[in-house]
Amino acid sequence: MKRKLLLIFGCILILTVLLTGCGNGQQADPENSTSAQTQEPSSENNTQARAEGSDTEESALRTESPSSSGQNSGNNVISGEENEIMKMNVQVGDHTFTATLENNDAVDFFVGMMKDAPVTIRMSDYSGFEKVGSLGTSLPADNSRITTQAGDIMLYQGNQIVIFYGSNSWSYTRLGRIDDLTGWEEALGSDDVTVTFSIE
Repeated sequence: MKRKLLLIFGCILILTVLLTGCGNGQQADPENSTSAQTQEPSSENNTQARAEGSDTEESALRTESPSSSGQNSGNNVISGEENEIMKMNVQVGDHTFTATLENNDAVDFFVGMMKDAPVTIRMSDYSGFEKVGSLGTSLPADNSRITTQAGDIMLYQGNQIVIFYGSNSWSYTRLGRIDDLTGWEEALGSDDVTVTFSIE
């Protein structure tokens, strides 16, 4: 009788242990499942972060490209605007001076005349600060009010050349300026002079 009770009790104990083990196994799965569910959004976040990072890099590249293009374009514009400095010889009697010419339509026409032959003008003194003489033809004027200085060469009324050894304020088109004024006023003097304009 005791043996039967022991066997029954042993069987019940074994069943209890087995059932308890199965229960723990079933509980472990939901935990793993929950852990997996918890990690999946993290993986999605990483993927999204990588995508956002890629978008940011592409955006940075797109931002840099116009800047680089703009710099190249800017450089091309600057090099395109560079003009060769044009010089002109101004001979007053026995003295020859060099003048730097402006960049405008009047100068272009004047240079065209000098390329054909030197331009010689008889110039008269006016008011003790300038010499003025007729060019014999009209150049395209772009007049503005200018306060002149010694050495300035101006176009007046489209057909007269004025060279200054003093200062005056009037409406002129600027043609150029004497580079070195050494001996300039002395060469012009106070009387009428013959001035020859030429380019090499």
